[in-house]
Amino acid sequence: MALDQGTTSSRCILFNKKGEIIAQANQEFTQIFPKPGWVEHDPEEIWLTQLLSIRKVMNMAGVSGNNIEAIGITNQRETTIVWDRNTGKPVYNAIVWQCRRTADIIDDLEKQGKSDLIKKKTGLIPDAYFSGTKIKWILDNVPGVRKRAEAGELVFGTIDTWLIWKLSGGSVHVTDYTNASRTMLFNIKELKWDNELLELLNIPKQMLPEVKTSSGIFGYASKDILGNNIPITGVAGDQQAALFGQGCFEKGDVKNTYGTGCFMLMNTGDKAVYSKNGLLTTVAWRLNKKMSFALDGGIYITGAATQWLRDGIKIINSASETEQMAYDAGSNGGVYFVPAFSGLAAPHWDSYARGTMVGITGGTTREHIVRATLESTAYQVKDNLDVMNMDASMPITVLRADGGAAANKFLMQFQADLIGIPVDVPEIKDTTALGAAQLAALGAGEFDSIEQMEGTWKL
Repeated sequence: MALDQGTTSSRCILFNKKGEIIAQANQEFTQIFPKPGWVEHDPEEIWLTQLLSIRKVMNMAGVSGNNIEAIGITNQRETTIVWDRNTGKPVYNAIVWQCRRTADIIDDLEKQGKSDLIKKKTGLIPDAYFSGTKIKWILDNVPGVRKRAEAGELVFGTIDTWLIWKLSGGSVHVTDYTNASRTMLFNIKELKWDNELLELLNIPKQMLPEVKTSSGIFGYASKDILGNNIPITGVAGDQQAALFGQGCFEKGDVKNTYGTGCFMLMNTGDKAVYSKNGLLTTVAWRLNKKMSFALDGGIYITGAATQWLRDGIKIINSASETEQMAYDAGSNGGVYFVPAFSGLAAPHWDSYARGTMVGITGGTTREHIVRATLESTAYQVKDNLDVMNMDASMPITVLRADGGAAANKFLMQFQADLIGIPVDVPEIKDTTALGAAQLAALGAGEFDSIEQMEGTWKL
C-alpha cells in the first residue's frame, strides 16, 4: 500500500507484487491562503483525507489489513507541522512548502553571510521553501509555543513524520534521509542534524525526529486503525520516490514530475554534486548504508496554475479539458504567462516575483490563456534542463516524465519539441506512489536489490 500525500490531495494506491495497480482513491483537501504568498493546510484534514483514501481503497479491493504486506509513504516535502508530544494536537496549521512568509528570515541569514555555510552543509540554497525557517516562524509567532518546545513538549515533523505518528497511534517519531535533507537543518556530509544550523535558527534539537534509511522498518500502523499491525517499510519525499519509481537508478538518469509544481531530479550516484547554476543538491535515497544523491530543480507553480484556471478565475471546469483547448487555440496568440504565484524557484530563486501574463489583446480567448498556461510549464522545465546540462558531466539525452500532467499529450509533445530530446512517459504515471510501494517492498524483503526492480518500468 502506497500513501501519496500531496499538496492538493491525499491518495492511496494498492499495488500487487508485479507493480500493477489494484485499486486507488484520491481525496482533495482545503488550500488555505491567509495572506498573499502565505499557504497553509490543516494537519488534521490531511490525516482524515489520507485515512479516508485508505479505507476507500481497502473497500474497492475487498481487502482487510491481513492482506497488506507493507505500507510505503511518500509526501509533499518541506511542509512543516509542530504538534504536542502528548496530545498529538498541532499548535498551528501546516506551513506549506510554497509559503513565502519566512522570506525576511532568509534575507537576514543572507545579510549575516550564512548562505555558503548553509549550502555547504545542506546542499540547499537558503530559501523560505525549506522547513527550517517555517519551524522558527511557528516558535516565534504562536503564543507560548517556544516555551513549550524548549520544555520538550512539542515535536516537529514533515508530512511523512506526521502520518507515521498518526498511523502508529503516536508511538513513533521518525523521518527518512530524503525528507530530513529538505529541512535546511540536516548535514548531508555528516548525515545528521546539524547543531550549528539549529542554533542559527534557534530550534531545540529535541523537537526533531529520528532519521532512518528510506527502506526498512519505520514502525507499525496500529491494528485499531487498519485492522492489523502493518509494517511501514518505505518512506521517501515525493520527488525522490518518483526518481525511484521511474527506475532512475543509474548516475545521469533524469526524471521530471509534472504535479502542483514541477520537479526535475538527476541521479548523481554516491557523490553530492554542487550546482553552480541554481540547482539544489539533495539526498536521492539511502539504502543498505549506501547513499545516493541527486541534483534537484524545483518549480513552485505548474499544475497549480491549471488549478487556478479552474478554481481562481473559473475559465475551465477540469484539468482534462486543457489538452483539447490548447489544440483548438492553434497557437498561444502571443500570450505568455509566468505563474510566479509564490515567487520563482530554481534556477532563479526570487521570493518576491509574482505572476505575470503578457501579450493580451482584444482577440485573446480562453483557449489562448489555457495554452499559455500549459506552455509556461514547458518553458520553466526547459530553464531547469538547460542548467542541469551545464552542471552535469554528461549531456542529458532523455527525460522521463510522470505526474498528473504527463497524461496531457499537448504538453508532453510541446515539451519534447522545446527541449529537443525525447520525453518518455511510463504506463504508470503515479511513479511517486510506485516508488513508495517499491521502497516498502524492498524493506519488507520482497526484493533483494534494486536491480531486481528495473524490469517494472514500462514505457
